[in-house]
Amino acid sequence: MEPAQMERTPFADLDRQPREMTAMLLAALETMGRHPEIRRVRRTAMDALHPADGWRVLDAGSGAGDVARWIATEVGPTGEVIALDYSAATIAAAIERHDGSNVRYTTGDVSSIDLPSASVDGVWCERVLQHVEDADRAIAELVRVTRPGGRVCLIDTDWSSLAFDGVPARLAGTVVADMHGRLTPKQVDMGRTLRRRLVGLGLEDISATPVTCVFGDPASAAVVLPMVNPMVPEQAWRSAPGVREKWFAQVDEAGARGDFLAILTIWVVAGTTGSKA
Repeated sequence: MEPAQMERTPFADLDRQPREMTAMLLAALETMGRHPEIRRVRRTAMDALHPADGWRVLDAGSGAGDVARWIATEVGPTGEVIALDYSAATIAAAIERHDGSNVRYTTGDVSSIDLPSASVDGVWCERVLQHVEDADRAIAELVRVTRPGGRVCLIDTDWSSLAFDGVPARLAGTVVADMHGRLTPKQVDMGRTLRRRLVGLGLEDISATPVTCVFGDPASAAVVLPMVNPMVPEQAWRSAPGVREKWFAQVDEAGARGDFLAILTIWVVAGTTGSKA
């Protein structure tokens, strides 16, 4: 799991970050996971996955394991959750937070999963695919390890949906365009492409739900949107001189007036694997 990026996010490779940075990023992930809008996205995703008692579920890109432990409560004591993350530091943090539930933590690559085919009943993959080299390959792996009749649930962001109100439109457009210019196309629109990708792999009973997150004040938005967070270092912006200062001045003014608004759509797409998937 990962938040938005002003350029190339360090969340994609936590193990290369200094220890202090890793701790800060993990704390940011946990704070984001508690945000009401992210919780709403996850509730929508849980309803789409709909794990049953006794299911074995793979959480691909599990972060500090908060979702994996939640899924464990859904599958019950006879079920199991495999929490897979590329970062050894993240898995170590997840193990430290383990609550005794039936979760097994392991490092691994979502594009080359060390599990037999058809070995899990369901897959959860949240805000990971925008960061992998080949999303189709990764999704094919998620489908491969899921049994026929199992459920694959993908959650990812559509950064092209990001919009603001209460701040000057031209300035907001500059900030958004600057962010988009530092992302690859797949990072900008991954969320909206998920349905097409599952259709192409032959999944059935596909649901695609856009969840528009609404942030009515700067402090709320800053938890999820780095361009609203003044703690994001200035060097991460690399905007034209003065843009960052003007932007935060306008954000603060909108917050004081009470008319600040930011919106961002995150897609929840799920499908059932068939005999041909």
